[in-house]
Amino acid sequence: MQVAVTRKKNIFSPDPSRVIARFLQLNDERSADIIKQVLAMPEKEVKTAMSQLLRGYSRRHRNISRIFENHFNKLAPIFDKIEVNEEDLSMNQKALIGSYFTMEYSIESAAFFNPSAMEHPDQSELRTKEKRVIFSFRATGEGHISSVVFRTGILDKNNNLSIEPVGKMLAEADKIIQTVYDKKSFQDKLNEMQDHKTIIPPAIIDNPDEMQDSGNVISGNVIPTAVLDIKDKTQDPHKTISPAFILDQLDDNFTYEELTKRLEIAIKDPKIKEDQIKIINQMLWVASAHYEIHFSIDSAISERVIFPISATEKKGIEDARFVKFTDDNGEITYYATYTAYDGMTILPKLICTTDFYNFKILPMNGEIARNKGMALFPRKINGKFAMLCRIDGVNNYIAYSDKINIWNNAKMIQQPKYPWELVQIGNAGSPIETKDGWLVITHAVGSMREYTLGASLYELDNPEIEIGRLTEPLMGPNESEREGYVPNVIYSCGSIIHNDDLIIPYAMSDYSSTYATIDLKELLNVLKNSPQTNKK
Repeated sequence: MQVAVTRKKNIFSPDPSRVIARFLQLNDERSADIIKQVLAMPEKEVKTAMSQLLRGYSRRHRNISRIFENHFNKLAPIFDKIEVNEEDLSMNQKALIGSYFTMEYSIESAAFFNPSAMEHPDQSELRTKEKRVIFSFRATGEGHISSVVFRTGILDKNNNLSIEPVGKMLAEADKIIQTVYDKKSFQDKLNEMQDHKTIIPPAIIDNPDEMQDSGNVISGNVIPTAVLDIKDKTQDPHKTISPAFILDQLDDNFTYEELTKRLEIAIKDPKIKEDQIKIINQMLWVASAHYEIHFSIDSAISERVIFPISATEKKGIEDARFVKFTDDNGEITYYATYTAYDGMTILPKLICTTDFYNFKILPMNGEIARNKGMALFPRKINGKFAMLCRIDGVNNYIAYSDKINIWNNAKMIQQPKYPWELVQIGNAGSPIETKDGWLVITHAVGSMREYTLGASLYELDNPEIEIGRLTEPLMGPNESEREGYVPNVIYSCGSIIHNDDLIIPYAMSDYSSTYATIDLKELLNVLKNSPQTNKK
């Protein structure tokens, strides 16, 4: 039986005018030459240049002069080399120098896709049967670098969406690293990386003399981006490199600052070996995966951009699956699982927030935290966190854990069965709790690599038991949706229920996004009367 789907007319499309100001990295020689030329300018010429800059860019960026100042501060090592005292420079000189190391980046010029939907923390000043919602999107710009952005709006009684005005003064967040690490978990992650050398990232440090604390990683020259085998090939080929020369000097719980201080001391040791530099790179990679970001309270949610920060995600933050999570004590936290990509390695990570101004980011650890598509249940199941995942790239699994970011065991609960899903199936966001069971929207890949959406229903107390499953796709790309960056694809990262309808935001061929509504009662009735694969 086919379930009726109502496609809405709202379209979220890429907007190349939405830009952020990024630091422009140049080599040391070129950087020094630019700085010297600016310093050679008469002060009057410097003031004129700054006036022109502010006239052209102050309306495009919130506090552009502060951005210039921040980028100027990143050049301290260059000033040391050319023997210039920064304190002798005027504010205009500093700002103008910073401007030459600033570039605009259009965060969504290429694509605006893979959305998830969640209830907004603020439900005040609404009419009856209205709901304020937040949509998250994967925004992709030049170089196919992905970030997370938001839109907010109000669903009315008929589930028509009114989008709030979209701000143009985009800003990256201030970032802070103040993580406390558990030595055993840290060691386990390092061991996991050594056991799976094909996912080990490129090194961060090449020349120890150029190592410096950049605020979230210790950075220097980057060696070629080849996969590093951190086995010590000069000795026993099966011997792994031990991080004990660092970890033994730290307490069972240690901070990021304590770790980097030990690493700074170690890397400057003239007796340091190549294999030890490699393990330091691994430790930096793991450590830099933890951070916090904070947005200005005067920013609109549509102006907040979670842009790649750590080394683990420098090539993109992909497919955030947001969910409103209610703990046993009633406390609410919004979590999102996403895939960090550094150009060669993927790392599942977790975003945590209560207000969408302040976010904590941490990696997912454990044996099964190695693949894309992890989706958290909105509450604990029998006292444990629960997660949908696809650890083999083909089938759907469920996992349980006492800790939200450590996942070690999973059980298969669903395999491809019908023609439209024979290549692979996976979740299309977190499970949704209904009176009849856990509703799971799935994505499936069939012939011609066509992506469709399906649906399954699982028991509330034991979500390993499938009550029912659609025998036909819930939705597939229609003629207006099948053309785009990746043809024949519709994809969602999370749905919600409002006014007895299922609200499914979805991407159209990895280019733009929209949403659809489905009568929840009708869908549940079809699922309850459909074939099931593992019902008791």
